[in-house]
Amino acid sequence: MGVMKVEFTYCASINSDLKLIKNFVEEILNKLNRIIDNGDTMFDLRLILNELVINGVFHGNECIETKCVNLTLEIKNGQIRIEVKDEGGGIDYDFTKYDPLDLKCSGRGLVLVHGLSDELIVKNNRIIAIKNIQ
Repeated sequence: MGVMKVEFTYCASINSDLKLIKNFVEEILNKLNRIIDNGDTMFDLRLILNELVINGVFHGNECIETKCVNLTLEIKNGQIRIEVKDEGGGIDYDFTKYDPLDLKCSGRGLVLVHGLSDELIVKNNRIIAIKNIQ
């Protein structure tokens, strides 16, 4: 099983309201379920989407409901590319400096996404997660 040979693009925006995220992510996952027939991959994608959108709303846009988080998702050549962009000032994140023993409230989500992705690019207020799904 796995992924059907298909190209897929999905673009959407969400206002920075934490109450909207669950349904927003579920809508995306419902579309992906038609293409991806692998429970482990879908679990990883759920975590990646949740963490990136929540980070954009909470840390990037500081839950200011008039600001949006934009998401672009593409499946092509056996890869899924998830790009999330918020309206915040951006970050310069160093994964090597995260220490799980510090028990900090921030940084853990990006470390999870980094571990679940084959490539993670952080550029100011835009994060791109790439996952091979062949």
